[in-house]
This record gives sequence, structure tokens and C-alpha cells, in this order.
Amino acid sequence: MVDPKYPGGGHAIAGAADTLLPAGVDPARARLLFVHAHPDDEAINTAASMGHYSGLGATTVLLTMTRGERGEVIPPALRHLEVGQPGCPDTDGTALGLYRISELDAAAAAMGLTDRFYAGEPPALDASVGFANGAGKYVDSGMSWGPDGHAQPAADVSPAALTAADPEEAAAHVAAAVRALQPHAVVTYSDDGGYGHPDHVATFRVTVRAVQLAAAAGDAENDAWSVPLTWGIESEVDPADRRLQAAIRGDLAVKRAAMAAHATQIVLAPDPQDTGYTMSNGVLQHINTTETYRLLDRRTP
Repeated sequence: MVDPKYPGGGHAIAGAADTLLPAGVDPARARLLFVHAHPDDEAINTAASMGHYSGLGATTVLLTMTRGERGEVIPPALRHLEVGQPGCPDTDGTALGLYRISELDAAAAAMGLTDRFYAGEPPALDASVGFANGAGKYVDSGMSWGPDGHAQPAADVSPAALTAADPEEAAAHVAAAVRALQPHAVVTYSDDGGYGHPDHVATFRVTVRAVQLAAAAGDAENDAWSVPLTWGIESEVDPADRRLQAAIRGDLAVKRAAMAAHATQIVLAPDPQDTGYTMSNGVLQHINTTETYRLLDRRTP
């Protein structure tokens, strides 16, 4: 499976905002929630922004929908963790998912995050809804390329996969986190998921719906919360896009450290000033420390 990750838009257009926060919100008192599909997505796509706001003193929080169980593993010594490889102890990626928890913890530390959790872990848990799959979590759907050239779930997608879940159920868990954290800004993917990965697209849809649910009503533990600004990661800068763009410039060292934490997935150039990196497809890509977003939703808190 080729996995062409995308490192954000990379440049600002005229009139772009230089903040993800509503006017008048002090960054040192701000709360931001980033919602991603797999471990490493946060490092590749939003680490500069997350590190930027953490450095300003903001409460910067990461919700990851799956543990990346179907990722391809680069280091030969760890190749046995990849589903389908010789010596892999399971067929659903459990071992790899468990291993990647420590990678995500290291990335979170590099970005200075206040907290990080998976869907199904409080506060991203609506106990009244639960998980119809019986697993208490969502797993990586994997990815394949369809006959039309578009990304689709893997042929052997798990019944517990994020793409197999009822979107309303998944949105309820994300909404629970929104109510508990009361973020001034929520960041996720745009509607194309960047390059079409089905888990990215599902995460976009679930997050947008969660913002609606959180604003409509409270739950057993927290009141309703209207997220002032919801942003989608911009994969390709389109000057014709009339939605408000935000461009956040961050630190290369922070982004490299966050990406380096995901050693099963990413290989960085040895020179700390070199922006080059590769993933399992071996294609050279470059780190963007300017991350751009488009406004998905604006609400009055």
C-alpha cells in the first residue's frame, strides 16, 4: 500500500490569517483540539502548529481516532509487526498499534502537548453510546487504490475499523471530548482527507458532525459547547478557494523531532537542517514548517 502523506499547504495567500484562534483570545489561555486519524498524521501535517501553540502556553490537545494498526513498517528489525509480514503475531495489527502508542507519546512530548488520547479513551468517550463493534475503540481501516484511482479501505477491512463505524456513534465520542475541553479551535482534515485516505475522510466527517452535536446539546457530564472556529488542513493551496485561510509558521526542530518519534513510519535526513524525509514508498518529500488551513465552520460560543 503506497501511503502518500501530505505535509500541508506550505504557503499563505493574500489575506491569510496568522492564527487559528478567534479574535481576542489570548494564546496563553487558549484551548485547541486537533483530531487525527492515525499516529504520525499529527506530526507530518500539524506538528509545527501544535508546537507553536504549546510554546505560547495554550492548552494543546490531540485526539487520535485509531492506533495505526495497518501501517507499513520501515525498520527491518520491526517488520514483523506489520500485518502480513513473516512473524507477525496477529492479523488485525494489534501488536503494531500497541507499539505505536509509545511513538505517539514521544511525538506528543516533542510538541509539548498538554494531553493526548484515542477515541474511546476519556474524554473522547460517550458511555451512553458505546461501541457497536464491541472493541471499545476504532482500528485503522488500511488503504488500497480502487479501479478509479481513488483511495479506498483495504480489501480485508476489520469490522472494528473506523470506516465501518456508524458515523453518528463516532461523532458522539468526539463530541464528548469537545464538550469536556471547550476548545476555541478544532483542527482536522479537509473533506478530501488530504489524499483520500478513507480514515482521513471519515475523521473529517465525524469531526464536523461532532462540532454540530457538541453545540446542540450537553451530555451527562458537560454542557453544550459551540466551537468558535473549526479548521481543515489544506493539502494543496488553491488561490481560488474563497474560504478564510490560516497559515501557521513553526519550528523545524520541533517538527523533525515529532516526525522522528514515528520511526516505524518515517525516515528523516541525517542533517537536522535538511527537510527531506521518506516513508514506506521511498519517495522523497520535504517538511513544511508553514502549515495552512481553511475555515470549515465558525460559531458564536
